[in-house]
Amino acid sequence: MKDVITHNIEVIGKTEAFNVAITTNYESNGVSIYTITCYADSNFTPHPITLKWKIPAINVKGVWKPTTDFSKRIMDDWELDHMESRISVDSPIISLFGHDDNNIHTFACSDPINTTELNALYREEDNYMYCHITLFKERHHDIREYQIQLRVDEEDQHFSKSLNNVGAWWGNIEHLKPIKTPDLAKVPVYSTWYQFHQKLDTDELIKECEIASKLGYELIILDDGWQTKDENRGYDFTGDWQPERIPKMQEFVASVHKTGMKLALWYSVPFCGKHSKAYQKFQGKFLTEEHRWAPVFDPRYPEVRAHLIQLYTNALKDWNIDGFKLDFIDEFKVYPSTTLTKENGRDFSSVNLAVDRLMTDVMAELHAINPEVVIEFRQKYTGPAMRKYGNMFRAFDCPGDSVMNRVRIADLKMLSGRTAVHSDMFTYHHNEPLEIKALQLVNTLFGVPQLSILLQEASDEELAMIKFYTQYWRENVEILLNGDFEPQKPLANYPILKAGSEKLTIIGVYDNYIIDFKEKTNRIDIINGQNTEKVVLSSTDNHGAYNCSVYDCTGKKINDCKVMILIGVVQIKVPPCGLIKLEKNI
Repeated sequence: MKDVITHNIEVIGKTEAFNVAITTNYESNGVSIYTITCYADSNFTPHPITLKWKIPAINVKGVWKPTTDFSKRIMDDWELDHMESRISVDSPIISLFGHDDNNIHTFACSDPINTTELNALYREEDNYMYCHITLFKERHHDIREYQIQLRVDEEDQHFSKSLNNVGAWWGNIEHLKPIKTPDLAKVPVYSTWYQFHQKLDTDELIKECEIASKLGYELIILDDGWQTKDENRGYDFTGDWQPERIPKMQEFVASVHKTGMKLALWYSVPFCGKHSKAYQKFQGKFLTEEHRWAPVFDPRYPEVRAHLIQLYTNALKDWNIDGFKLDFIDEFKVYPSTTLTKENGRDFSSVNLAVDRLMTDVMAELHAINPEVVIEFRQKYTGPAMRKYGNMFRAFDCPGDSVMNRVRIADLKMLSGRTAVHSDMFTYHHNEPLEIKALQLVNTLFGVPQLSILLQEASDEELAMIKFYTQYWRENVEILLNGDFEPQKPLANYPILKAGSEKLTIIGVYDNYIIDFKEKTNRIDIINGQNTEKVVLSSTDNHGAYNCSVYDCTGKKINDCKVMILIGVVQIKVPPCGLIKLEKNI
C-alpha cells in the first residue's frame, strides 16, 4: 500500500472573471480525488485555465494516452503537441508507467463531454514530470458554475489495472453509465468495406454471408455504398439515406437473415452532401459548409436531431435491420465559423452537449423498438461518454497492419469495461503465404474479430485457418473479452497479451520475447503470433508436468507430448501462428 501524497495543484490563467476552488474529497490506497469548482456571482464567459502539478521522474519509462498507438514515449516540455479530449474524441486520461509496466501516476478528469487538453511532459531542468489539464480550451458558452473531479492514482500495480479502475470510476458516474452490451455485439463480424468499398452487389454479398456463417461469423456490416450509386468514395450524396443501390432493402435483409447472419447499416452521421434533398431543407443549419468532405449538420437544432433520429428508427422498423455503424461522430465540433449561442432556433449553445442530447435520444428511440440493437463506434469516438450509446468499439482503420490492430485493441480494452471491443477488419493480399495471412487474424483475438476478405476466392486451407481460429475464439469468448486482461510491454507494442479466468489462461506472443511463466491455472493456451517455430517459457518456480498439444494455424494437430516447466527455460516447437494447449498433469 502506497502512502497518499497530496499534490500541490497550481491554477494558471486565473482572472477576476470567475473563482476557482480546489478541495480534496478522497485519499486512500494511493488514490486522490480532488474537486475543482469554477464559479461567479453571475453568468460568466469561461476562458482557459490550467491545473498543473509535478512529480519526480523516478522510474518513468513511458506515457500512455488513449490513442497514441506506437508513440508511448516520454515527451519533453518543449514539445507542445497536447492531447485533446471531448465527447467524441478520446478520453481525459493519461498514465505514466514504469520499467516494470507498473503504474507510476495515472490522472483522469470526470468530464469527458466538454473539451479538455491534457499532457504529462518531462522538464530537463529539474527532471520532473509536469502534468496538466486545461479546461475551457474550446470557445465556451456563458455559465454560472462548472465543477469537475480530478482523480490521481499512484497505486503500485500493473498500469492496466489503474486504467481499468478509471473506466469503472467513469462508469459509476450517474450521467455516464454505459448501456448494456447485447450478445450480438460479441460475435465475429464480416464487413463489406475493404473488399467491396462502394461497389456493393447483393448477389455476391449473399454468397459471402453463406460462407461467413459457416465459418462462425454472425453479423455483416453493410458499409458505404448502399445509399448511392456514386463510387467516388465521397460524401456528396449523404443526408437522405435512401437505398438507391439496394432499393429492395427489406428483401435483401431478409435474404441475409436466411443465411444465419444479422445485418447492420453504415451511416456517416454528421455529413449532409450538397446533392441531397436534406442539404436544401437544412440550409443555415450546419456547423460548417467548408468541410473537405461535406457540410456538417448542426445538432443544436432540434429539427436536425429529429431528422437524424427518424432516419435510424425508420431503417430499424422498415427494413428489419439489427444494428448500425454510426460513423464520423468526431466531426461534430466547433469550427472557426461556429457561433456558440442559443438563438435562431438552436436549443443548445454547446456542440458537445447537443451531441450528447442527440445520441441519448437516438438510443432511447432505437431501444424502444429493439433493446438488443447493436451500435458500432470506431476510435477516436470511444470515450466514456460514448459508452452511453455504443456497445461495439472498433479499432481505427489499419488495413493490413496486424501490429497496429493489436495495439489499438489493447488500448481500447483497458478503458472499455464490458463494452465489446472489436478489431479493425483484418485483410491481406490474396497471394500471401497462409501463415502470414494468419498473422492478421491471430492479432485480433483479444478483441472481437472482424474480417473483410473475399471468401469466395479463398483457398480451402485459408478457410480452414479462418474457421479454426474463429471457432477457437467463440469457444473462449468470455475469457478473451472479459477475462483478467494484461497487455505487457507497452513501449514494445504489447508483444505479449494475457487474458485469464480461474480455469484457463490464454497467452498471445507476437514477437521474439520470452514468456515469463507464472500461471496458476491448470490450463494454459499459447497463441504463437509469430512467423517463427518456437515459443520460449522462463520460470522461477517448479510448475511440474503438463500435457502439451500443438496445432498448426488450420487446426491440424502436429504433436502430443509431455512438457516439464521447472526453474529455468523451456522451448516448445510450434508452427508459425500455431497454438499450444498445456494442461496440468495432476
